[in-house]
Amino acid sequence: MPDDLTQSTLQPGQLLARGVCRHLATHDFVTVEELVPTSGLRVDVMAVGPKGEIWVIECKSSRADFQTDHKWQGYLEWCDRYYWAVDSDFPTELLPDETGLIIADAYDAEILRMGPEAKLAGARRKVMMQKFARHAARRLHALRDPAACITW
Repeated sequence: MPDDLTQSTLQPGQLLARGVCRHLATHDFVTVEELVPTSGLRVDVMAVGPKGEIWVIECKSSRADFQTDHKWQGYLEWCDRYYWAVDSDFPTELLPDETGLIIADAYDAEILRMGPEAKLAGARRKVMMQKFARHAARRLHALRDPAACITW
């Protein structure tokens, strides 16, 4: 029953993100949602792999959601690999071939096409790892003490 309640409170893109995060955990990745790599950008899912690789996954719940996203290329400089996550009904021919593709639902996902690797420079990787860690710590703190986190 709790999963039904959670499912009813999450937006379609958040449900995709949940399935993506569950799947990536099976590959020993850790994830955070809604991370801001730089002003004006907010990635749906950022994942850090067991070797320190950084992936960005954008979750698109509809054709309109994809077609109104004019910032996605700005995410490429903040990760080693970039992916789209969509559901099985999404028209995947709309997605650029030079990006990764994940088919997901609220419970799991499958990587259909690996995103091409473009290794981050060391300084950028350090910045992103710090942002990831701080974001994850803030999320955990907010769960433990929501009132203390109002100003974030």
